[in-house]
Amino acid sequence: MNILVTGACGYKGNVLVPKLLSAGYSVTGVDTMWFGNDLPHHPKLKILNLDIRDIHDIPLDGIDAIIHLASIANDPAGDLDPKLTWEVVALATMQLADKAARQGVQRFIYASSGSVYGLKDELQVTEDLSLVPLSEYNKTKMVAERVVLSYSDKMVVQVVRPATVCGLSPRMRLDVSVNMLTMQALTRGEITVLGGDQIRPNIHIDDITDLYLFLLKRPDLIGVFNAGFENLSIRKIAEMAANKVGAKITTVASNDLRSYRVNSDKILSKGFTPKKSVENAISEICQAFKNGHLKDEDRFHTLRWMEKQIFMHAGK
Repeated sequence: MNILVTGACGYKGNVLVPKLLSAGYSVTGVDTMWFGNDLPHHPKLKILNLDIRDIHDIPLDGIDAIIHLASIANDPAGDLDPKLTWEVVALATMQLADKAARQGVQRFIYASSGSVYGLKDELQVTEDLSLVPLSEYNKTKMVAERVVLSYSDKMVVQVVRPATVCGLSPRMRLDVSVNMLTMQALTRGEITVLGGDQIRPNIHIDDITDLYLFLLKRPDLIGVFNAGFENLSIRKIAEMAANKVGAKITTVASNDLRSYRVNSDKILSKGFTPKKSVENAISEICQAFKNGHLKDEDRFHTLRWMEKQIFMHAGK
């Protein structure tokens, strides 16, 4: 099977692509490479430095399935340039789904976000609840979901709403809760918690990437699936990291009211089994830092890197 992975050089892509290759798939990766390219060479891997918005340049001949990861990641980065966010996340997804359907691509797996639900009072946030997105990022993800699902009569469409991903990747992200708090503990000996009562659903990067492989083997599973297996408060995550490292915690007030949890019983009932936890992610990050394999680099902070390396060079 020939797989096209958009955002192949990103946080999840760097973990997913090697797994696809190990499973015997041929992979074409598409990425702007704003954050570099850390993927290893492989005879079944072709990496193209392309912008997903340039739809005419995206090669779909001979492609059997698309795993669409490309996005402007997280709320702050999405708010940095709303026009860019709508173009990349919503418009480009519409164009890609339309081109895929026209060229006979059989499968389309879309990486949405669990944050599309917005603020919910329900303890069990399931796939059938209404979507009330709060940020540009959330809104564009919701729109992209609806566009992709509208092609369900032409190809198998599987939409994944991941929780906040945590754990190691060659293209690391240190702007997501578990990774960020753990790095604070390691580099400062102190974790600053903003508020702390906000709930975040979490999923280990090995589990979310394994889920994409699971769905590739299950074309009978169509529609929307939550993917988050630990709903934890920011304070609890900080305590776990602090205890592991021996750091202290300082709590300050926060205006960030975003708090959401997800229920993933639907995908669990279909046979998917997560293998790792937030605790595993914290331990792996600590070990990589101790071994000198992980440092707090600017390119691991999406907003910071985009402001310095992309928008500054563009004259914005």
